[in-house]
Amino acid sequence: MFKKKKKAPPEPEFFLSATNMPTRNFRVYYMKRWEKFGYALLAFVAGAAVGYLFYGGLGKDEFGQPTTITYILNILIPTIAGIIAARLFIPARTKAIIGKRKRQLAKQFRDMLDGLTTSLSAGKNVTDAFYAVYEDLKVQYDSDAFILRELELILSGIQNNFPVEQLLEDFGKRSDIDDISSFAGVFSISYRKGGNIKDVIRNTHAILSDKMAIEEDIETMLTANKTEQNIMAVMPIAIVALIKGMSPDFAKNFASPAGILASTVAIIIFIIAYYVGKSVLNIKM
Repeated sequence: MFKKKKKAPPEPEFFLSATNMPTRNFRVYYMKRWEKFGYALLAFVAGAAVGYLFYGGLGKDEFGQPTTITYILNILIPTIAGIIAARLFIPARTKAIIGKRKRQLAKQFRDMLDGLTTSLSAGKNVTDAFYAVYEDLKVQYDSDAFILRELELILSGIQNNFPVEQLLEDFGKRSDIDDISSFAGVFSISYRKGGNIKDVIRNTHAILSDKMAIEEDIETMLTANKTEQNIMAVMPIAIVALIKGMSPDFAKNFASPAGILASTVAIIIFIIAYYVGKSVLNIKM
């Protein structure tokens, strides 16, 4: 009766351009096997260590000696904690990598607009301006920089008689950055209708530069708060480790029913507080 909705296929990380060149999709990122294994192993070890720190040594007998249940729980609980940590860390790390790539691309795009403005002000046409800015940015960035690859795609399209506005619109869609998409749309309309492209690029460059300057100022102001948040995230773990290391007798209370309940509630509150704090400090411009 009820048909299950088919799961949408994942977006590809690369597309083929109109000139059969691979183009990057900045909306997604798929880790390589060795990369995913490395991050998963790191998260698993950290999660297992925390799980053992809080719940290690459970199930001892009345004389405080470990039993078979103790050994089983000492393996089972850290393993579960490690698996949960790995499953949570991989998506979070992937999202962080995507965000970092977009920030790099936005900065490089601003430099591209700066070069285009200079070339157009010197009297060059749009096509020659793109060639000139490509040569300039090759000196400024490494050969694997995102913007150099995008300029290569644009120049390849121009050489094959594709409209430059179409190439920029494709770049804007794949970048998943509003500023680039907006620029591509305004450029397309102005270019087709004979508008002043030089003013369009200059204004876009000025707006983007101001926006990025504001973002950098906000990031600078929030750096101390983010550092404090990271320190506070480690403090509960460090305190429990210190107590168990320096006062084994007091640490036995963690293995009591009340201690287990208190530790579990504290961990839940800590996790909720961490994500709430992270969302508060994550200001999206």
